[in-house]
Amino acid sequence: MERERELQRKGSRERSRKSVPAGEQIGRIVRYALLALISLAMAFPFYWMVTSGLKTNDEIWRFPPTFWPESVNWSNYADAWNSAPFARYMFNSIFVAVSICALQVINASMMAYALTHMKFRLKGAFTAIILIGYMIPSTAVYLPSYMILNELHLLDTYAGLILSNCVSVFSIFLLRQAFLQVSHELVEAGQLDGASHFRILWTIMAPLIRSSFAVMILITFIDQYNNYFWPMLITKDPDLRLVSAGLRSFFVEGGAYGLAWPQIMAASAFTIAPLLILFAFAQKTIMQSVNMSAGVNKS
Repeated sequence: MERERELQRKGSRERSRKSVPAGEQIGRIVRYALLALISLAMAFPFYWMVTSGLKTNDEIWRFPPTFWPESVNWSNYADAWNSAPFARYMFNSIFVAVSICALQVINASMMAYALTHMKFRLKGAFTAIILIGYMIPSTAVYLPSYMILNELHLLDTYAGLILSNCVSVFSIFLLRQAFLQVSHELVEAGQLDGASHFRILWTIMAPLIRSSFAVMILITFIDQYNNYFWPMLITKDPDLRLVSAGLRSFFVEGGAYGLAWPQIMAASAFTIAPLLILFAFAQKTIMQSVNMSAGVNKS
């Protein structure tokens, strides 16, 4: 029986391939070729950065350029790692970014749930205020935020770095759009069973939009991991530097800028490694979110 089913499936696939017109097959090949070229163009800067960390300074400036070093110099990565406290910088960035992601998941989820599945007065006006806040540049609130942190004695602290970014209008907007795709009947069913809004949110609604959570966490983590201006503004302690500030210190203050490009490329390569690892783990969930959104829009 299994053999017959396999033969039937194989025959159906062959018939479907034969039924595709030649023009459609050519169009499909062209699309795949264009996507492959775009993928190579996007990946090439990363390849160039990693391989440049293995070259000598003369090879980097050579013209025409070489796409692979004549002799692989792994010592450039070790020299860059030992030239500055990159372990401390990466720990700071990862710790701050993970803490901010956790707080934003809690805050944005409760706010987005209230804006979509709860009834209260001035709900529309409150939603409009939040959406208007999304259009305000972040630099416009740096001064009042700095003054508030100063009054709370949170400058030059991990708490200041984390709490000043624990609420994001973008995260609220993203989860609000996800909650709008979930039927309100689920909330009503949970209320009939005696469940509170808090329980409905975390046991019924949150699992249904976990792909949107993954997208939000990925975007937030990348944004906070690479954050430069605001952390530099509220911290002066070298032990609190994040990766972006640490790279600047290595480039400029250490005298490496323009003199040790292999070490600069090596430092840039291993500092973005956590972002690539995170994306590799979240890729499947993100694609599920894209497919779900496409299905909703199509319907």
